[in-house]
Amino acid sequence: MDDKAVKAILFDLDNTIIETSRAGRVAIQKTSELLKSTLALDDKTISSICDKFQQKLFHERFDPSAGRSIDEVRVGHWEESIQAYIQEAVGSCSTPSLAAKCYYLWKTSRLEVLSLSPEICSLLKQLRSGYKLLLLTNGEARTQREKVEAVACEEFFNAIVIGGEHAEQKPFASIFALCFNMLEVEAQDCVMVGDSLDTDIQGGFNARVRATVWISSAGGAVPDGSVKPDYTIPTVLDLPDILQKLE
Repeated sequence: MDDKAVKAILFDLDNTIIETSRAGRVAIQKTSELLKSTLALDDKTISSICDKFQQKLFHERFDPSAGRSIDEVRVGHWEESIQAYIQEAVGSCSTPSLAAKCYYLWKTSRLEVLSLSPEICSLLKQLRSGYKLLLLTNGEARTQREKVEAVACEEFFNAIVIGGEHAEQKPFASIFALCFNMLEVEAQDCVMVGDSLDTDIQGGFNARVRATVWISSAGGAVPDGSVKPDYTIPTVLDLPDILQKLE
């Protein structure tokens, strides 16, 4: 490859190469069924409990130095969500033990659904023959490592970087610099691919990569005031078309 060619591709994980949102919906549905079979509550209340858990998950700020594991924190999310709608234990299952059952069912179900599709596997194998590939994902270290293990994607990447294992995560330039050093490439040799404008695309912009590619399954409209990706595609499977334009 000459000096102007793309040499490396940095991929986000969730909702980029694996369908985490879909897996989450399946897991919530299974947990809803557990709640329905345990609590004498109507469907609307069960749905509200699950919605509250998902809100807590979305706004989660995990601090490993606080002395609680991520599992304990998320059991707490379920406990608080259940207690918001019931005032006392129902049946023989106390709120804390029910919260733990909900969490581990949700967690196990989500990991079971996560997978790399045959098409994604084929794409990564194809790209690996011509580029260095690195997986760069934000999130709590053990949670993200469990996903990586569940989908068995290590073989497709030259390196895997989990944001939660480092001082700063995307969109900070420092974690991108770490990736460039690991691959022995420059920022301008790299393309960043991900579904988040705030972390993946903004991060790629901050790090001055060659190009950013936004995965937007919702149609590709960039909100006003947001960073503008260089390219927008509905699925990562369309990435080869973008790479052709960059060569």
